[in-house]
Amino acid sequence: MDGVLTDNRDIHIEAFVRFCHRHGMNIDTKDLMPLFGMGNREIMTAVFKKDFDERQIEELSHEKEQIYREIFAEKIKPTTGLPALLEGLRAEGIKMAVGSSGMRLNVDFVLDKCGIREYFDAIADGDMVKNAKPDPEVFQLAARLLGLDNSECLVFEDSFAGIAAARAAGSPVIALATTFPREKHSDYDMIIDNFTQIDASTIKNFDTIIKEKHIHNDN
Repeated sequence: MDGVLTDNRDIHIEAFVRFCHRHGMNIDTKDLMPLFGMGNREIMTAVFKKDFDERQIEELSHEKEQIYREIFAEKIKPTTGLPALLEGLRAEGIKMAVGSSGMRLNVDFVLDKCGIREYFDAIADGDMVKNAKPDPEVFQLAARLLGLDNSECLVFEDSFAGIAAARAAGSPVIALATTFPREKHSDYDMIIDNFTQIDASTIKNFDTIIKEKHIHNDN
């Protein structure tokens, strides 16, 4: 969701800076970048450099995400090209799911504010799983909710943790160069800057495209 359905890296960074100031800390934004795609437990532990119990994690997470939603509410929009792609995928009868480490409040916020909830057949979020990305659990759950095997699912991801989770689940990956620039990415089957660079037909035939790519590379 984050960095895929909406390009919100800078909003999350701003929210974390404000959150840390509330708690008497200054944070170097470059230290946040490796944490993108992970769950709040991993992020809070890294930011505060200490362990918390579940109640504390929940309180801190809700505080930070409330700041995020307040900042983003007036400017949120879908990633460039996303609505047209979703419409094309629906016309092709392709099932779609959200697989996010984010809490359900944030997932609902993005889907409703961007007006794209109707396109998704299933939602797997951070409140529904024990292990956050790079663990594959959220993508495994999303596939089960769609009634599919992970090998039948194509994952769009912007973060390294998310790509690692998709690979661990056994899915092909299209990387988005939103949160990280193209040159920082390496493990993907295709990379795009936004959704104007791909269409429903390409996704429908992605298995064939990947097989042809591998044959070409082998030769």
